[in-house]
This record gives sequence, C-alpha cells and structure tokens, in this order.
Amino acid sequence: MLTLFADWFTYTLLRLPKGRLITEAIHFFVYDIPKIYLLLVVIVFVVAMLRTWIPAEKIKRLLVHRHQFVGNVLAASLGIFTPFCTCSAIPMFIGFVESGVPLGVTFSFLVASPMINEVAMVLLWGLFGARVALLYVGVGLLIAIVSGVIITRLHMEKYVEDYVYMIKVGAAAGDAPMTFKDRVVASWRYVGEIFRKVAPWVAVGVAIGAFIHGYAPENFLARYAGRDNPFAVLIAVAIGIPLYSNAEGVIPVVQALWAKGLPLGTTLAFMMAVTGLSMPEMIILRRVLKPRLLATFIGVVGVGILIVGYFFNWVL
Repeated sequence: MLTLFADWFTYTLLRLPKGRLITEAIHFFVYDIPKIYLLLVVIVFVVAMLRTWIPAEKIKRLLVHRHQFVGNVLAASLGIFTPFCTCSAIPMFIGFVESGVPLGVTFSFLVASPMINEVAMVLLWGLFGARVALLYVGVGLLIAIVSGVIITRLHMEKYVEDYVYMIKVGAAAGDAPMTFKDRVVASWRYVGEIFRKVAPWVAVGVAIGAFIHGYAPENFLARYAGRDNPFAVLIAVAIGIPLYSNAEGVIPVVQALWAKGLPLGTTLAFMMAVTGLSMPEMIILRRVLKPRLLATFIGVVGVGILIVGYFFNWVL
C-alpha cells in the first residue's frame, strides 16, 4: 500500500520521470516517512503497554546480571530478534534506560538491532554462503557486546539527555491497580511524548538518506577501495556512513561490490557502516544522546568496524 501511494504521489501527482536522482529521492522519502512513523507509533505503544504490566524492576532483573558482561550478551542477542532500524529501536533504548538497565547494556542492544537480523542473515547465506553469514552475525555481536562493555567502563550516564530519565509510563509503586483503559491512555500519552521529541529528527534523517538514495557507489568503491589500497576499509566506511538503508536494502550493493572484486572485509565493513553508523542514524540519536556520548558511540563502533574489516581481509 505504501509503495502504491509513493508511486502515485511521485509519478502521477508530481509527474516526475522515472530514473532521475531527484525522482528516486522523493519516492524514497514519501515511502519511508509514513512507514517509519507507523513503526515508531506501533512499537512505542506496544513497549508502553508491556511496561504497564511488566514492572521496571523485572526488566532490570532480566538484563542486569552479577557479571555485567552477561547482560551485554543478552541485550545484543535480543537485538538480533528485534530487527529495527535505529529510529524504531530508540523507544526500546529509552525504555531500558528508564527502567534502570545499565547504559552499556542498552548500547549493546542499540548497536545489534539495526546491524544484525535474521532477514539479513538469510540473504547473506543465500548470496555468500553459510560461512560469511555466520561470521557477519558473529562479528556484529562482538562489536555490540564490546561497545557496550566499553561504554559501561566510561560511566557516561550523565550524557544521556535529561528527558529520557524523566519519562514515566504506568502506575508507580503504591498506586491503585490500573484498568485496561488506564493502560491504553497512559501508553498513548507516552507515544505522544516520544513522537513529539523524535519525529522531527526522523524526518531530517530520512530526508538526508533520501537525497543520496539514488547514488550507489559501487564504481567509486571498486576503483578506490580495491585490494591493493591499504586504506580500502577506511574509504568504504567513510562512504557508508552518509548512506541510509537497512541491512536488507544494502545487501544488493554489497553483492555488486564483491562481484567487482572488492575484498570481503571491505564490503562487510561498508555494510556495517551503512546499517550501524549512518549519518541519518546519528541525527536521530542526537535527540536522546548528548554530543560527548554520541561521539564516543561513533568512535567505539567505528573502530570496531574498521578492525573487523581489516581482520576479514587479512584472514580471507
């Protein structure tokens, strides 16, 4: 339905010719904005409803372990089975933080969710084989876990935006039990709070992604990030960061890069940069993270992606 609407709006209402960059950019924006806003509202509402039944302390107990590393592993593993883009994962990130889950544990989830999911694994398996698919999932988990552990060690809780800690949903301890109507009303109120704060930044992020959507840098990468260039992985990551796509959307580009002879580590580093560290994602994350924490997040994840890219090129 959204595709039909985007087609009608772009090609019929605006009468833009197919194949032009501006046409593809507008089509991408018109398709993605309602899709992401719908996902945002549904996910925030579901999370809020669950939190009216599941006490914050129970969520905290599930993800907080005596050995904190275990919590990072659990959160990163949860991210695999919640295949959200970052803007959809942010409500769960906020819910974890407000529930008292350690910041590093929540970051393990935030890194893993957009970067790894079962659809991407199936597509990689079909295109590159089981070895590459399992290695991608393994290194993605490793980046998510290690990033969370590092952020935990840095004690950066004060660099989360203040409103994240103030948002409440559901009944407080000692309040009268909530009726179903009370839960729905509280959840919709929570949806409104989150949507007003995040939606404008989602629009900015999607607009930037849409503007460059029609540009697929296969030829540039194949020319300047080939096997003989020691900076190949760095170039691939630098090009991937401004782009905007989920894991499934970028896999065809990755396949084209690999077919043109790029090393596997370079192509996977490009994919990780697009899905886990894109500029639109950073714009959206800025709404919940202060600059210092956002810069730390970019640095830790970016270094992890570079190490993985060079390691794959060396080993394979």
